[in-house]
Amino acid sequence: MAELQPENTNEMSFFDHLGELRKRIIYSLVYIALGCVATGYFAEEIMEEILLKPALTANLALQNLKPFGQPFLFFKVVLITGIILAFPMVLFQLWKFVAPGLYENEKKWARNITFFTSLCFFSGVFFAYFVMIPSMLAFAASFGTDYIKNQIDINEFFSFITMILLGAGLIFEMPMVTYILSRVGILSPDFMKKYRRHAIVLILIVAAIITPTPDPVSQLIFAVPLYVLYELSIWISKAVYRNKKPAT
Repeated sequence: MAELQPENTNEMSFFDHLGELRKRIIYSLVYIALGCVATGYFAEEIMEEILLKPALTANLALQNLKPFGQPFLFFKVVLITGIILAFPMVLFQLWKFVAPGLYENEKKWARNITFFTSLCFFSGVFFAYFVMIPSMLAFAASFGTDYIKNQIDINEFFSFITMILLGAGLIFEMPMVTYILSRVGILSPDFMKKYRRHAIVLILIVAAIITPTPDPVSQLIFAVPLYVLYELSIWISKAVYRNKKPAT
């Protein structure tokens, strides 16, 4: 049964765990710093070609209302973009921290979590940027009366973009969360099927919260992929249970 033993057979003390955790946190911060340096070099291009482009496409006028609003905005853009860029490496450091305590059969499915978690996260970010945000801004630009001009504070606009991107990225982790919970036996396909109707109601609520516009089309644009992710998660949970081997 040697294959069921953890890789590191030497039991680590509490302070050894703290030291290892400290090392992984430092490495994660270094990768985030490198991501910020990389994005800082292209900060102007990121601002004009990525952050501001959806507003310009929707013909929304942006303005700065604070004396140091633009310098702080550039700093926030560099920081958030650097964190997103370093996300896979931060996950890898988390994997390196927990790997010594895993059994060999657990590592076979756990070692790929970093890749697929990053894939799901970036899929959500790309979906939000190319699908959700344009439709929301188009609605915001067209709604209202000609007597009120839409002049949006750039910091409010940045907060809106960040919330949508990160929210979509995290929600798109549903298949991975389902996979992990199914592997450890907390979640089952039968449970997800039983509460499918409840999940649909919850999905509509989440879509209404994540999409700040009252436009039902924008909410459906987000709710439909969420429902697809839920059905995909059921399929993933089925596959996990089908491939589980009886304990020996």
